[in-house]
Amino acid sequence: MAENEMGTDTPKTVNVPDRVGLEGLEDKFNARWAENRVYAFDPNTTRNDVFSIDTPPPTASGSLHVGHVFSYTQTDVIARFMRMCGKNVFYPMGWDDNGLPTERRVQNFFGVRTDTSVPYDPNYQPPEKPAKNRRDWDVVSRQNFIELCLAQSRDDEVIYEQLFTQLGLSVDWDLSYRTIDAHSREVSQRAFLQNLADGHAYNAEAPTMWDVSFQTAVAQAELEDREVPGAYYRYAFYADDGSEIFIETTRPELLPACSALVAHPEDDRSKHLFGKTVTSPLFDVQVEVYPHELAQPDKGAGIAMVCTFGDQNDITWWRELQLPTRTLIGRDGRFARDTPEWITSERGATNYAAVAGKTVFSAQKAVIEMLEGADLLDGEPEKITHAVNFFEKGDKPLEIVTSRQWYLRNGGRDAELRHKLTERGNELEWHPGFMQSRYTNWVENLTGDWLVSRQRVFGVAIPLWYRLDDQGNIDYDNPIVPSDAQLPVDPVDDVPEGFTADQRDVPGGFTGDPDVLDTWATSSLTPQIIGQWSKDEDYFANVFPFDLRPQGHDIIRTWLFSTVVRADQLQNTVPWKHTALSGWVLDPQRQKMSKSKGNVVVPSDILDQFGSDAVRYWAASARLGADTAYEVNQMKIGRRLAIKLLNASKFALNLGATEDKIVTSAADANVISHPLDQSLLAQLHEAIVPATRAFEKYDYARTLNLVETFFWHFTDDYIELIKDRAYGSRGEAEQASVVATLATALDALLRLLAPFLPFATDEVWSWWRKGSVHEQAWPGLENQLGGIAQAATSGDADVLTTVTRAISRIRKAKSDAKVKQRTEVLSATITTTEARIEELQAGLDDLRAAGNVSELNLEQGEAVTTEDDEIVDLRLTQVSLADTE
Repeated sequence: MAENEMGTDTPKTVNVPDRVGLEGLEDKFNARWAENRVYAFDPNTTRNDVFSIDTPPPTASGSLHVGHVFSYTQTDVIARFMRMCGKNVFYPMGWDDNGLPTERRVQNFFGVRTDTSVPYDPNYQPPEKPAKNRRDWDVVSRQNFIELCLAQSRDDEVIYEQLFTQLGLSVDWDLSYRTIDAHSREVSQRAFLQNLADGHAYNAEAPTMWDVSFQTAVAQAELEDREVPGAYYRYAFYADDGSEIFIETTRPELLPACSALVAHPEDDRSKHLFGKTVTSPLFDVQVEVYPHELAQPDKGAGIAMVCTFGDQNDITWWRELQLPTRTLIGRDGRFARDTPEWITSERGATNYAAVAGKTVFSAQKAVIEMLEGADLLDGEPEKITHAVNFFEKGDKPLEIVTSRQWYLRNGGRDAELRHKLTERGNELEWHPGFMQSRYTNWVENLTGDWLVSRQRVFGVAIPLWYRLDDQGNIDYDNPIVPSDAQLPVDPVDDVPEGFTADQRDVPGGFTGDPDVLDTWATSSLTPQIIGQWSKDEDYFANVFPFDLRPQGHDIIRTWLFSTVVRADQLQNTVPWKHTALSGWVLDPQRQKMSKSKGNVVVPSDILDQFGSDAVRYWAASARLGADTAYEVNQMKIGRRLAIKLLNASKFALNLGATEDKIVTSAADANVISHPLDQSLLAQLHEAIVPATRAFEKYDYARTLNLVETFFWHFTDDYIELIKDRAYGSRGEAEQASVVATLATALDALLRLLAPFLPFATDEVWSWWRKGSVHEQAWPGLENQLGGIAQAATSGDADVLTTVTRAISRIRKAKSDAKVKQRTEVLSATITTTEARIEELQAGLDDLRAAGNVSELNLEQGEAVTTEDDEIVDLRLTQVSLADTE
C-alpha cells in the first residue's frame, strides 16, 4: 500500500525498543541530521522552489535567554513545515557581533578601555580578572581592542550554536555569518558607497542626540522615553522698559545657551513682544522674541526659552527661525570651559565661570544657586515627573550636541519618500496583520533622516577618507572613495589610492574617517549579506526577495524598517514577502523578560529539565505577536505529549502496524471496513485540512492545537476501544482494518507533529521507517491525502465521538461503584436519540469489548436538561455489574 516519498523511505523491519524515553534524543538526532545533511540548502535550484528566511542574527554579547528560545522555535516550525511542503528551505543563521553591546561586554569582561593614541601590542594579553575600579583598567590600542571583541564574540557564538542545535533548529549551519566578518563588512561598505553614489547618503554638521557615557551619536530609532523626576523653575527675562517676561523651564542650566524666546502667534499675552529683544538674567544676553506654532500657550508661562539644544523643539525652532547656534555642552557632557563670545558683560562672564567645565548636573545646581542668590526665582520650583530621552542601552539622559555625522535618507525630511516607504509596508504580508500599524505610525512620525555614523571602535568602518588642504582643514564635501576591489577597508589603517602612509593627517595629505556604521546599518543588509548580493547575482536571485522575515515586534522601527529602507534604495523593492512578528516572554508579574531587569530564565536549564520537544511545544503554543507568560506547566504538558507519542506508537507498532499497511490511495482504503476505523480517519481528515490551511497562514499554534486534539482522541479513545479487535478476536478482516488504520494514523501523526516535536517524532520514525520524518511530505498536501480522504468519505466522524462518550459513561459507573475497570458489566442500558443510536450501533462491538459489557441495550429517548441547564442526549440509565467478591 505504501508509496515511497522523496527516495528515502523504503520499508524496513519494525524495531521497537523495550524501553522508550526522551533522554538522549537531542544528541542522537542532531548528529544524525548533520551527518545526513537533512536541512542543507541546495544552491542548484530555482526561485520557485525556494523558501528563504531572513533569520534574525542574535546579538553575540553574553548569553541567550528564554525569549530567544521562544521566538526562534516559532520560526523553526514554519521552516520545517515549508520543507515538508517540498520547498528548498534557505534557513541561515547569523551573529550580530559588531557594535556597542559587544564593546561594552568586552570592556567589562576584561577590564579594558581603548585609546587610539596607544600603539598596537601584538603580544598583549588581557588580565585574568578585571580591576574593580575603571580607572585601573588596561588602556589598549584600537586594534588590540578589536581583537578582543572578535575573540570574545566568537566564544559566545559557539555557545549560542550549541544551544540552538540542542533546541532542534533546522538551520543549515553552512549558511552562517557574522556581521563583522570580512564578507559582511564588504557588503555593508559596498551598500553604503552605492547609497552615497545614488544620493541617499550624505554628511552634515547638525544637532545630534548624544550619549555622554558611550560617547556616541544615537539615532531616533534607538531613543527610549523614561520617566524621571524634575522641576519647573520660573524666572524672568527683561524687556527694554524693565518689564518682566517670565518663562518656566526644567533645564535652567541652559540659560547661557539661550538664543531666543518663542510664543504662539495667537497668544495675546505675547503679541506685543514679537520682534523685540529681551535680556537674559545672570548672563545679560539679548535675544529676540519670535512667534511660532509649536509654542504651547497653556504650558507653563506660555512662552518658551529656546536653547541650542535642550530638546527636539529647540532644533525645530533653531532651524526654522534661523537662530544663532550657541552650543555649550560638548561630547564629554560638560559645559565649555571658555566663556562664549555672546556673553560679553562682566557679570555674565563671572557667572559663566561658575558653570564652565561642569557636568550638566553640576551646572544646573550652580545656575539654580545663582538664581536663588540673586532672588531671581519666582516662587518655589514645581516638582514634576516627565519623560526624558535616553539611549535604549544607556543610563544617563541624552544631550544634543552639534557634530558632523553621516545620514541615510529615510523619509524623515522628505514627504514623498516617506509616503513611498509607507506604501512598501502595504506590499508585505504581516503576521499578525495588526502589527502593520506600528510600522506605519513609525514612518509617518519620523522627524529626521537615519543617523548611521557612530563614534565607536568595533564596527564596520565608514569606507571614506578626506583630503586635507594646505592648512590641514578637512574637505568633507569631496570624500575619497575606495575602489570596489579594495573592500573591505579600514580608513584608520589603510591608505587611499594615490597617497602614501606618510601623508596621513598632515596638511596637503589625507585623513581617514574615524567612525563606524551603526549596527543597524549592517544588520539592515542581512538579506543582501547572506544572499550574496554583489558577489553571486544568480544565487541572490534565487533567494531574494526573501519569503519570510521573522523578528520581535519591538524592533519593527529599527531592524524591520531599516531593512525596508535599504532594499528600497538598493533593489527598488521590498526585502521579503512576509514578516512574522513574535511577542515577548513575560515573567509571572506579566513583565517583559530582559537581562537588564534580571528576570530572565537560562534556556539551557529548561532544555535539560524538560527536554527540547517540551520547550518547543510551549513556544509553538503561542500565536505570533502574542506576549506569552513563561509557563512551566505548558512545558510539562509538552513533555507528556512527547512521552505519550513514544508509548502510543510503541503500542501501535507492536499490534502489527507496518509501513506496507499504510493507506495511501483510494484503492487502498477498501481494507478499512469497520465504521469506527473509518470514523477515526474521518476525524483525522477533519484535523489535517484546517491544520494545513492554518500553517499556510503562519498560524502554527492553531495547527498544533488541531493536531494535538486529534492525537489525544487517537490515543485515549480510539486505541482503548480497538484493542480486542486489533488482537484478532473478530477475524482477519476486522484485524486488517484496525491495523491499517493504526498505521495510517500513526504515519500522519508523526508528520503532523514533526515541526513541533522533531526529536520524538524522528525517534518513532526510526523504529519502522528509513530516513528521517523531516524529509517526508506534509500529510495535508493534495498528493498525500488520497487514502485518508477516501476513508473519510466512507466514515462518520461522529461515530467515534459518540462511542467514546458511551465508554466514558460505563467507566464512570465502575468508578462510582468503586470497582476495577476490568469488572464485567452484566447488562447496561443506554438511552439516547435516534441519531446517536445509529452511531453506537456502528461501533457497538468495540464498545462492548472495551467496557467488558455482556449485554448492552440501546433505547431511544429524548435529550434531557440537567439542573445546570446542560442538555444531555446520551445517558447510561441502567447498569448491572458482576459480583467482584
